[in-house]
Amino acid sequence: MTTAVTAPERAGSAPDGTPVHRWVLERAGTRVAVLDYGGILQSVEVPDRDGVRAGVVLGFDDVAGYVDCPSPYFGALIGRYANRIAGGTFTLDGRTYRLPRNNGTNCLHGGERGFDKRVWDAEPAADGHGVRLSLVSPDGEEGFPGRLAVSATYALDAAGALRIEYRAVTDAPTVVNLTNHSYWNLGGAGSGRAGGHRLRIAAGHVTPLDGDSVPTGPPAPVAGTRFDFREPREVGSGYDHNFVLDQGTSGAPGTSVAAELYDPVSGRVLTVTTTEPGIQLYTGDAFDAGPFGPCEGIALETQHFPDSPNRPDFPSTVLRPGEEFRSVTTYGFGTAGDRV
Repeated sequence: MTTAVTAPERAGSAPDGTPVHRWVLERAGTRVAVLDYGGILQSVEVPDRDGVRAGVVLGFDDVAGYVDCPSPYFGALIGRYANRIAGGTFTLDGRTYRLPRNNGTNCLHGGERGFDKRVWDAEPAADGHGVRLSLVSPDGEEGFPGRLAVSATYALDAAGALRIEYRAVTDAPTVVNLTNHSYWNLGGAGSGRAGGHRLRIAAGHVTPLDGDSVPTGPPAPVAGTRFDFREPREVGSGYDHNFVLDQGTSGAPGTSVAAELYDPVSGRVLTVTTTEPGIQLYTGDAFDAGPFGPCEGIALETQHFPDSPNRPDFPSTVLRPGEEFRSVTTYGFGTAGDRV
């Protein structure tokens, strides 16, 4: 079956009145809806072990739900810098840049008006299997240097897996860290807490954090701690941490299998592969967003590490003129009736 890419339909308006549209992709049993507002992954519908389809990401029926939500970032594209930058400041090539402090004393997910609050330009992907979103972030936006041209392409492959490819170029040295912030509940959105899902993360280390969720030192081994998800176990709650992915695990060339999430009730399995070095596990303990309560969704954000611009020992997030930022994450879907 070829991908069905439905012509965009009007889905509401951004706070400034800009029209917002919804793009729908369907292939091999997977149905996906993407909004050009915030690059939001509004819904992902996949079958359970009995062939019954349900939406497995938390979201809202209209744009107003996302705009008014007290717990932001549902399904959104995050940038310029996903996760936290300590103190809302970093130094690059001898110059210090000051960013909004929108998370205590830190800059979180790009500042007050990150990419999640922008209306992206949208067009069918060149290969006909998805939608390509693009925007330009001007020099100095939210304090970040350089004019950054960004694209994110959502596409479904022949197996119904969702592939997100991010690209960016700049005209001045800057820092970039992009991700998608969907909350997954494989039992179906609105089915209750997701803490009973079983999770495996291919990570032998985690970045230790202080009380402001900023790394305090080099990655620490997970062995013997509650962060050890190298073998599948129930997720539980209380996580908002970056896991350092092991290299060389099986996956497409240039990617690593980052995580596998399984719901014993529905039998649905989510497999995440990525080119990124880390994955942020967030169990949503704090949010109270309309119909969704704490721990009803699990975020698995593939990205670079928090506060990397201030940590030369972490993988670099610096992008310079003449270079291209490129990152690919794929979400594969399946079922496993007898898995425990």
